[in-house]
Amino acid sequence: MTDTDIRPIRWGLIGAGRIAHRFAQGLAHVPHASVGAVWSRRAEPADALAREHGALACASVEALFASGIDAVYVATLQDSHADYAIAALRAGLPVLCEKPATINGAQLERVLDAARDAQRLFMEAMKTPFYPLYRRLREHLARDPVGDVGLVRAGCSVANVPASHPSFSFEHAGGALLDIGVYEMFLATDWLGAPLDVQTIGRLGPTGVDTFASLNCRHERGIAQLFCGLDLHGYGDALLAGPLGHVTIHANWWNPVRATIRYADGRMVELDEPFEGGGLNYETAHFCDLLRAGERESPVVTHDTSRRMIAMADAARAALGLRFAGE
Repeated sequence: MTDTDIRPIRWGLIGAGRIAHRFAQGLAHVPHASVGAVWSRRAEPADALAREHGALACASVEALFASGIDAVYVATLQDSHADYAIAALRAGLPVLCEKPATINGAQLERVLDAARDAQRLFMEAMKTPFYPLYRRLREHLARDPVGDVGLVRAGCSVANVPASHPSFSFEHAGGALLDIGVYEMFLATDWLGAPLDVQTIGRLGPTGVDTFASLNCRHERGIAQLFCGLDLHGYGDALLAGPLGHVTIHANWWNPVRATIRYADGRMVELDEPFEGGGLNYETAHFCDLLRAGERESPVVTHDTSRRMIAMADAARAALGLRFAGE
């Protein structure tokens, strides 16, 4: 197949904030993909983003859906992810939705029902498994294993988040668990399977959202020890432990570049895989490939992957007594 045979993918962006800019910039590293249209509730940033990428600035989300785009990227604050994803799917458009796909499991099921009814591709935008380092690590451990991974330890806490940031907004369903912890939840479920028991301690901040949480989780195939926070500085690495050795994915593990594998027999292997673009380009390229192939679900970030992650978040929030409006 030549380049001229590859179907171009024109993206419609819902939202024009920081993550939308990162996504649009990343498209420069995705062959045969571009920004086709942008809509945001605030017209000025949408117009600016559209001009930057030679795209159409739309006056309404309905106009975006009707603009001839091939797929939608939902890049709004997380309280509106489900509504926009469902609207796009019902308009017949495939959806890549920024994490967390929804704020709870019940919302996720409504989104997945809409995707099934529309027979359209839906994927939660979880970037980590598509990075070159993560893929190479998977390939290496298939050839030279540490045995079945039975312990995952990972975390991230960011202390310099401005008080005005949406992460602290109760109205927009912020908090450390949904903003940051979803990455750790992915790592745990990716290596250990579905969560069976989630034990959580943590604290809520002045705005009512969780500012720190520590999770001990029992999964189908092992134990996860995770943390996430908005008031301590804890950028960290991740540990994957098996009977024949362990892996350290070095900081920042969610944007992985380097890993060290130490085997019980004394061997040590270093993996180093830099990434290009901002990193979002890899998940986007995967989505474009799925779309061209007529697929309805990613084999990497499956619908069950999303179910497992949000189930962990639901259980952790329940333990902290954190319920958002309408739940």
